[in-house]
Amino acid sequence: MFKRTFALLVSVAILATSFAFQSVQAQGGQDTDAAAKARIKVETLGVGSSARVDVKLVDGTKLKGYVSAKEQDGFTVTDSKTGATSIVRYAEVSEVKKAGGGPSSKTWIIIGSAVAAVVVTWIIVKPVLCDGGAQDRGPC
Repeated sequence: MFKRTFALLVSVAILATSFAFQSVQAQGGQDTDAAAKARIKVETLGVGSSARVDVKLVDGTKLKGYVSAKEQDGFTVTDSKTGATSIVRYAEVSEVKKAGGGPSSKTWIIIGSAVAAVVVTWIIVKPVLCDGGAQDRGPC
């Protein structure tokens, strides 16, 4: 009886500590992950008027323009219309994306769901319309 209770107690302790470590690790790494992703994105886009970006900062500010300069700890965004420059540190960045980068992931999910719905409907409706000698109607 003692061995069973002890094994159960050890299992619960191990499970509880694994959840605690995951939550602490997730809280500490979010800022550095966003900065690292921003740095990688700016590196892949390059510098110049063709490197158009939409930048969202941690404080909610949004910047649009192109990357005109890259430094070790940040980059410079120049507004195409006004010519105003903003120096942005990687630590301040929440998200960097290419301007006009096409459909978002949400759009692709909606399109995929619509296509799947059409296919499933076709699979269900066609046998109903084409059963038992009714092949001269509709899609048969």
